[in-house]
Amino acid sequence: MQEHQLVELYITIDDSKQSAIIEQMLASVIIDEVALLTLLAVGITQPIMLTLLITDDAGIREMNTQYRQQDKPTDVLSFPLLEQPLVDAPADQLWTIPDDAQPAAETPPFVTPPDMITNLGDIVMSWPTVVRQAAEAGHSTLYEILYLLSHGVLHLVGYDDQTEAGYQAMVGIQEAVLHKIGQKAQ
Repeated sequence: MQEHQLVELYITIDDSKQSAIIEQMLASVIIDEVALLTLLAVGITQPIMLTLLITDDAGIREMNTQYRQQDKPTDVLSFPLLEQPLVDAPADQLWTIPDDAQPAAETPPFVTPPDMITNLGDIVMSWPTVVRQAAEAGHSTLYEILYLLSHGVLHLVGYDDQTEAGYQAMVGIQEAVLHKIGQKAQ
């Protein structure tokens, strides 16, 4: 399918028993397949890579506070390395870079050389929040983590769920990807 690993996985949970559960659960599926199918669903075929970090509520809360000024845990955070959305979608479905976030000095953007793998960025998930949300929704923890992985990939390539159009587009893609690999919400 692909010649390289798409998703580099890191688990930083202090509880070794929980870490083993996560590793065992994710060993039962090909997380690269979720990333690849998400990318293909939005027309991206170039070689990419990304990092997935699974942490705890305290770890993600710290990142959420630092990068989004929201002092609370969340389920998933995405940190794209791209300067512009990679996906071709309507503008009301995509993130934009605020004018005040532009660097003061004009620095040329990094361009991935031809035939090189594009690093999309990082996705961070909180394991306790994933478990809680899965229980609240009445589906498996595996479904929740794969759903959020697809969600994070969509953010990395340019989608934003802050508008209704973006939210609806993302949910539709995420559900289609999970359906394609045989994962059902209920």
